[in-house]
Amino acid sequence: MRYPVVLHTDDHQHYGVTVPDIPGCFSAGDSIDEALEQVELAIAGHLEILAEDNAPIPEAGKVSEHQKNPEYEGGIWAFVDIDITPYLGKAERINITLPHRVLHRIDEMVKHNPAYRSRSGFLQEAAMDKIRQTE
Repeated sequence: MRYPVVLHTDDHQHYGVTVPDIPGCFSAGDSIDEALEQVELAIAGHLEILAEDNAPIPEAGKVSEHQKNPEYEGGIWAFVDIDITPYLGKAERINITLPHRVLHRIDEMVKHNPAYRSRSGFLQEAAMDKIRQTE
């Protein structure tokens, strides 16, 4: 999932980072790059705690919505890609049936987009996108 994050600095040397979609999740660093590396760890830590508590994993919001919040005024926006799969629970093997042409198109998507990693990864993302649309 691509979480938007906002960086703030007073001296252009040290940066604080806030993750608007994960309450209480923030980090810092002595450069933009270090701050972004540190916030990845902070997000992973928060998601791990949420998973242990069986709490829902927060969805990533839109930067355009977060920019309306005066707390983030003047911040530098970035995205942090986090694989949320480990926080969704234990994987379960299932048996599904798909038409050949659909399966072929899935395989082509996976082949040309390594972000999916596998058929299962593609089907998981497609299912999660559909679930998000109905919530």
